Amino acid sequence: MRNLRYAVPGREILCGVDLDVASGESVAILGPSGSGKTSLLLCLAGIAVGEARRLEVNGVPIASLDPDRRAEVRLRSLGLIFQAPELLEELTVGENVAIVARLAGVPRRQAAQRADEALSAVGLAGSRDRRPAELSGGEQQRVAVARALVTRPALLLADEPTASLDRRTAVSVAEVLISRAGEAAAGLVLVTHDPLVAGLADRTLFLVDGILVDQPGDDAGARPGNRAMDE
Repeated sequence: MRNLRYAVPGREILCGVDLDVASGESVAILGPSGSGKTSLLLCLAGIAVGEARRLEVNGVPIASLDPDRRAEVRLRSLGLIFQAPELLEELTVGENVAIVARLAGVPRRQAAQRADEALSAVGLAGSRDRRPAELSGGEQQRVAVARALVTRPALLLADEPTASLDRRTAVSVAEVLISRAGEAAAGLVLVTHDPLVAGLADRTLFLVDGILVDQPGDDAGARPGNRAMDE
């Protein structure tokens, strides 16, 4: 990401954001409410469209694609995790995970196998036939992690995935998310308000006045993590 700008009427939210995330690397982003953390993730996902000199995911220029192509890239190359698990109550746990693979074009049998593998990776191997209502909040969020991993994405985007959990469960879910992303060689951008959760990531950045900095008091010109993509 190079010089990403994003505005809504009357306000510029992102004022020239630069960010590199390597395969298997986890980057946590901290910032106060309203600082633009979710907007940053939406731009990375191609859901919101800002202006950028360069915005690529896995070599694909997201910002320049038409909406249908962005949706296709989002389905195949990105894994999205939200504050609430957003599971479908009428489906089993296994079906909740497999359906994303099916939407991405994976054959039914292979999608079910991938779902089993993803659930096993997050410690829920025996829960494939249970319903979401039978799970605890932490278990439901682990299902959401499995669902994000099932398409084997290049990049995971997590928006406050532990915000509704107690501290112990939040740390456990964050550890699973970060470790599984690393094992899958998927980049991870994790938005959080919790410094303890952020501290589990490989790097922590702060969104301040519309840009990313290494520390909250850094000069606005300090561009963190922009490791030599232009060299």
